[in-house]
Amino acid sequence: MMSFFLLGGFIACAGKHVGASCPVVMSPPAVVVAFGNSFSVNCTSLSNQIDGMGWESSAGGTKLTTNVTSVPLNIASIQQWSLEPTCYINFISGRQCLTNLPVTVYKTPDIVTVSQLSPTDPMVEGRMYILKCNVANVAPARSLSVQWYKGNEMFHTETFTETSLSPLNMTSTLNLTAHRDDNGTQIWCKANLNFFPAGPNISSMSTKREEMTVLYPPTFFKPANETVEIKAKSKLLLNCTATGNPAPVYSWDHPRPSEQTNEDKNENPPIFSPSYHLPGNYSCTVSNSQGTKTKYFNVIQEPGNRTTFAAIVAVFVCLGILLFIAGFFFVTPNGSFSLNTGSYMGGQPVPSGPV
Repeated sequence: MMSFFLLGGFIACAGKHVGASCPVVMSPPAVVVAFGNSFSVNCTSLSNQIDGMGWESSAGGTKLTTNVTSVPLNIASIQQWSLEPTCYINFISGRQCLTNLPVTVYKTPDIVTVSQLSPTDPMVEGRMYILKCNVANVAPARSLSVQWYKGNEMFHTETFTETSLSPLNMTSTLNLTAHRDDNGTQIWCKANLNFFPAGPNISSMSTKREEMTVLYPPTFFKPANETVEIKAKSKLLLNCTATGNPAPVYSWDHPRPSEQTNEDKNENPPIFSPSYHLPGNYSCTVSNSQGTKTKYFNVIQEPGNRTTFAAIVAVFVCLGILLFIAGFFFVTPNGSFSLNTGSYMGGQPVPSGPV
């Protein structure tokens, strides 16, 4: 089966000739064919004033044929990269005209791979890396385009202007600045041969998908510093959750030194719930190989709780005052307590009744 592409219907072509225009149509008007495959084209004259017509081609032509208005060109196997067959017409008047047939010979890549020129495993956020998409043995390079993808999203396309028609090894170079959003994303490239506007649908070739690992410092999910109120009958929770790669470790500092966090930072939780709800300043430090950050919590009493606390303090203050006053009446000079209501003279107790 012939493997070539008809780029359209019949169109009139103005060819090389001596004299007036060359009344010729080609079917198809251009050919795109894979190397080694066959194709066939008809050259038809729109004039009946012809003596004969034929094809000239470096891949094999068609000899001059008389008394016809159409002549075919059949190529069994295309074995050259540059080819431009010519249909010629000899008119009765002695004039001759020539029309060239555009032929594009292509070859799909042997393989497409991604390589990295700079250190890779893993990447570090903010650094630039050079990636290469290598397309081996493809033709023609001018019809090649390389598309870069992150996951299923295309983010860069490169085309080429090489004029060579024979197969070449082509490379698309990409400068990529690593970002935390790229962590875990698969990067890959795809090679396409494009023959516009209505060329054949040639299958593209893609690389294996490579997963990117990007290291980045910790970042808190919530704002860096927070003010938290101690609410009645509610559990105090301080959220220090952060994202980072490698996974960050946590350490806590709080107003109650006796309530120690785990010495092994890997076992300290990102959300801290102190046993005693004490107002004051708490801090959480997160760290990994890429950096360290600290978040501060200002823990305060809820207004309602302050009123209750003030009432309790007032009760204890009043009780203290009463005890202080009572001391003048019930404490004897030698420091002992006495509830006796009699008088005291000369350091000796006075009997309160008859002896």
